[in-house]
Amino acid sequence: MQWKKGRGHLGVFAPLLGSWLSESDSPRGPVKVARTFSKTLGGKFIELQASWQFDESHYDELALFGVGDDKKLNFWSFTSDGKRSTGVLVEASDIHPAALAFQAAMPAGVARQVYWPDPEEGFRWAVESRTQKGWNRFVEHHYRHC
Repeated sequence: MQWKKGRGHLGVFAPLLGSWLSESDSPRGPVKVARTFSKTLGGKFIELQASWQFDESHYDELALFGVGDDKKLNFWSFTSDGKRSTGVLVEASDIHPAALAFQAAMPAGVARQVYWPDPEEGFRWAVESRTQKGWNRFVEHHYRHC
Protein backbone atom coordinates (compact mmCIF):
# COMPACT_ATOMS: atom_id res chain seq x y z
CA MET A 1 0.00 0.00 0.00
CA GLN A 2 1.27 3.43 -0.86
CA TRP A 3 0.57 5.82 2.03
CA LYS A 4 0.72 9.10 0.16
CA LYS A 5 -1.28 12.15 1.16
CA GLY A 6 -3.24 14.12 -1.40
CA ARG A 7 -3.82 17.85 -1.70
CA GLY A 8 -5.80 20.06 0.64
CA HIS A 9 -7.08 19.50 4.16
CA LEU A 10 -8.76 16.22 3.23
CA GLY A 11 -5.71 14.94 1.34
CA VAL A 12 -4.59 13.07 4.47
CA PHE A 13 -7.42 10.61 3.73
CA ALA A 14 -6.17 9.67 0.24
CA PRO A 15 -4.57 6.40 1.43
CA LEU A 16 -7.79 5.37 3.21
CA LEU A 17 -10.32 5.97 0.43
CA GLY A 18 -12.16 2.79 -0.51
CA SER A 19 -13.46 -0.26 1.36
CA TRP A 20 -11.52 -2.15 4.00
CA LEU A 21 -12.09 -5.25 6.14
CA SER A 22 -10.68 -6.44 9.46
CA GLU A 23 -11.30 -9.72 11.24
CA SER A 24 -10.11 -10.08 14.82
CA ASP A 25 -10.94 -11.22 18.30
CA SER A 26 -12.62 -9.03 20.87
CA PRO A 27 -13.88 -9.38 24.44
CA ARG A 28 -17.28 -10.13 22.84
CA GLY A 29 -15.84 -12.83 20.58
CA PRO A 30 -14.85 -12.74 16.90
CA VAL A 31 -15.64 -9.51 15.06
CA LYS A 32 -15.64 -8.47 11.42
CA VAL A 33 -15.39 -4.75 10.80
CA ALA A 34 -15.94 -3.14 7.41
CA ARG A 35 -14.87 0.48 6.89
CA THR A 36 -15.61 2.51 3.79
CA PHE A 37 -14.14 5.97 3.29
CA SER A 38 -15.54 8.13 0.47
CA LYS A 39 -15.74 11.76 -0.57
CA THR A 40 -19.15 13.33 -0.07
CA LEU A 41 -21.01 16.65 -0.23
CA GLY A 42 -19.10 17.94 -3.23
CA GLY A 43 -15.77 16.69 -1.90
CA LYS A 44 -15.96 18.97 1.14
CA PHE A 45 -16.12 16.02 3.54
CA ILE A 46 -14.93 12.44 3.89
CA GLU A 47 -17.64 10.03 4.98
CA LEU A 48 -16.81 6.93 6.99
CA GLN A 49 -19.31 4.11 7.22
CA ALA A 50 -18.19 1.43 9.66
CA SER A 51 -20.04 -1.77 10.42
CA TRP A 52 -19.07 -4.09 13.28
CA GLN A 53 -20.48 -7.63 13.09
CA PHE A 54 -20.27 -9.82 16.19
CA ASP A 55 -21.72 -13.33 16.45
CA GLU A 56 -25.03 -12.11 17.82
CA SER A 57 -25.02 -8.34 17.45
CA HIS A 58 -24.27 -5.51 15.07
CA TYR A 59 -22.93 -1.97 15.58
CA ASP A 60 -22.74 0.85 13.03
CA GLU A 61 -20.97 4.18 12.85
CA LEU A 62 -21.36 7.09 10.45
CA ALA A 63 -18.69 9.79 10.65
CA LEU A 64 -17.88 12.90 8.68
CA PHE A 65 -14.42 14.43 8.52
CA GLY A 66 -14.00 18.01 7.34
CA VAL A 67 -12.82 21.49 8.17
CA GLY A 68 -14.66 22.89 11.18
CA ASP A 69 -15.42 26.44 12.23
CA ASP A 70 -12.02 26.43 13.92
CA LYS A 71 -10.39 25.96 10.46
CA LYS A 72 -8.95 22.63 11.65
CA LEU A 73 -9.72 19.13 10.41
CA ASN A 74 -12.52 17.78 12.62
CA PHE A 75 -14.73 14.71 12.84
CA TRP A 76 -18.36 14.22 13.83
CA SER A 77 -19.31 10.63 14.65
CA PHE A 78 -22.74 9.05 15.21
CA THR A 79 -23.27 5.44 16.29
CA SER A 80 -26.13 2.97 16.29
CA ASP A 81 -26.23 2.94 20.11
CA GLY A 82 -27.25 6.62 20.00
CA LYS A 83 -23.90 8.04 21.04
CA ARG A 84 -21.98 10.75 19.24
CA SER A 85 -18.59 12.36 19.48
CA THR A 86 -16.58 15.15 17.93
CA GLY A 87 -12.86 15.68 17.77
CA VAL A 88 -9.95 17.29 16.02
CA LEU A 89 -6.86 16.18 14.10
CA VAL A 90 -3.83 15.73 16.35
CA GLU A 91 -0.24 14.58 15.95
CA ALA A 92 0.57 10.94 16.83
CA SER A 93 4.18 10.41 15.82
CA ASP A 94 4.58 8.21 18.91
CA ILE A 95 2.73 5.55 16.87
CA HIS A 96 4.04 6.21 13.35
CA PRO A 97 5.48 9.24 11.50
CA ALA A 98 2.60 9.15 8.99
CA ALA A 99 -0.17 8.47 11.54
CA LEU A 100 -3.55 10.13 11.06
CA ALA A 101 -5.06 10.71 14.52
CA PHE A 102 -8.16 12.37 15.92
CA GLN A 103 -8.68 13.20 19.57
CA ALA A 104 -12.01 13.65 21.35
CA ALA A 105 -13.24 14.50 24.83
CA MET A 106 -15.45 11.58 25.85
CA PRO A 107 -17.55 11.11 29.00
CA ALA A 108 -14.84 8.79 30.41
CA GLY A 109 -11.95 11.10 29.44
CA VAL A 110 -9.80 11.92 26.42
CA ALA A 111 -9.61 9.33 23.64
CA ARG A 112 -7.95 9.17 20.25
CA GLN A 113 -8.37 7.03 17.17
CA VAL A 114 -5.33 6.52 14.99
CA TYR A 115 -4.78 5.21 11.44
CA TRP A 116 -1.30 4.31 10.17
CA PRO A 117 0.19 2.20 7.37
CA ASP A 118 0.90 -1.46 8.02
CA PRO A 119 4.39 -2.40 6.77
CA GLU A 120 3.02 -5.47 4.96
CA GLU A 121 -0.47 -4.64 3.71
CA GLY A 122 -3.29 -2.18 4.36
CA PHE A 123 -3.42 -0.12 7.51
CA ARG A 124 -3.82 -0.35 11.26
CA TRP A 125 -6.43 1.40 13.36
CA ALA A 126 -6.46 1.79 17.12
CA VAL A 127 -8.47 3.49 19.83
CA GLU A 128 -6.69 4.68 22.94
CA SER A 129 -7.59 6.48 26.15
CA ARG A 130 -5.29 8.95 27.84
CA THR A 131 -4.07 7.97 31.29
CA GLN A 132 -1.63 9.56 33.72
CA LYS A 133 1.09 7.29 32.29
CA GLY A 134 0.32 7.99 28.62
CA TRP A 135 -1.96 6.29 26.11
CA ASN A 136 -3.76 3.02 26.88
CA ARG A 137 -4.67 1.07 23.74
CA PHE A 138 -7.85 -0.94 24.08
CA VAL A 139 -8.68 -1.73 20.44
CA GLU A 140 -6.39 -2.39 17.48
CA HIS A 141 -7.36 -3.78 14.06
CA HIS A 142 -5.47 -4.57 10.88
CA TYR A 143 -7.44 -3.62 7.73
CA ARG A 144 -6.97 -4.99 4.24
CA HIS A 145 -8.49 -3.68 1.03
CA CYS A 146 -11.61 -5.55 -0.01
